[in-house]
Amino acid sequence: MNVKIPPIKCQGIKSKLVPWIRSILQWDGQGRWIEPFMGSGVVGLNISPLVALFCDSNPHIIRFYQAMNSGALVPAMVRKFLTSEGKKLSKHGKAYYYEVRERFNQQQRPLDFLFLNRSCFNGMIRFNAQGKFNVPYGHKPQRFSKAYITKIVNQVEYVAKQAQLREWTFRCQDFQTTLTEVHPEDVIYCDPPYAGRHVDYFNGWTHEDEVTLYQLLKACPAKFILSTWHHNQYRHNSYIESFWSEFHVLTREHFYHIGAKEKNRNPMVEALVMNFEPGGRRQCSKIQPEQMILSEKRSSL
Repeated sequence: MNVKIPPIKCQGIKSKLVPWIRSILQWDGQGRWIEPFMGSGVVGLNISPLVALFCDSNPHIIRFYQAMNSGALVPAMVRKFLTSEGKKLSKHGKAYYYEVRERFNQQQRPLDFLFLNRSCFNGMIRFNAQGKFNVPYGHKPQRFSKAYITKIVNQVEYVAKQAQLREWTFRCQDFQTTLTEVHPEDVIYCDPPYAGRHVDYFNGWTHEDEVTLYQLLKACPAKFILSTWHHNQYRHNSYIESFWSEFHVLTREHFYHIGAKEKNRNPMVEALVMNFEPGGRRQCSKIQPEQMILSEKRSSL
């Protein structure tokens, strides 16, 4: 399967897991594809449903995709902007990056968000308590080569065309609100922040959030798939036993290259949790950690 990479990079992007998720998905395409935690949107954009509701509490991600969906942001505009801004970054380096960052924190323009996302340290998305983007410079002044800009433009073009041919809605709202709008024929894909690992989510992620998500999904009338982490070489995810073990749980090894801390960029056993019998090739439907690991060759995003 040729996985399409979206224009916005996010921590924990699931591009390497898309074929696996697709293989276990039991869905006839009726109803809506719903993502309460859109992030990069890589799973839904590759599943490419006819009708979808993509939600996130981060307004900048949603504003970017809304602009593409409405036609306010088009590939030619992206090429012109990144070419111009790339030249300024090449000439002024760090100083210009921080100039754009300050401009974005004041004006919140989608194109500035894209520029920062592709020139900041390690491709991160992180905001401080005041809601200001605070990721430092990535120290790559020649970042926006002609080939790199073309790659981003192609990614924008793919998403824009898909959205125009389908009924996709992008909405800024919390996961609680999104999950109250679910109907039995829908399919939900949840990729929440990983409790105990990623603490840079736009609104944070707490134990209470994990509990609430569990309760809402347990009561959900539709099928759901949840991505979470199972264990790494240091520890296990205690929420697997506490909450998610009552559902079907599958695992495989994955490697993350995006993260602020080196300790968060290492092999980890990823888990998919679902409330239906998974299709396709799978290891096991109950938790047997030592027998469930399906290795995956490491590669960069």
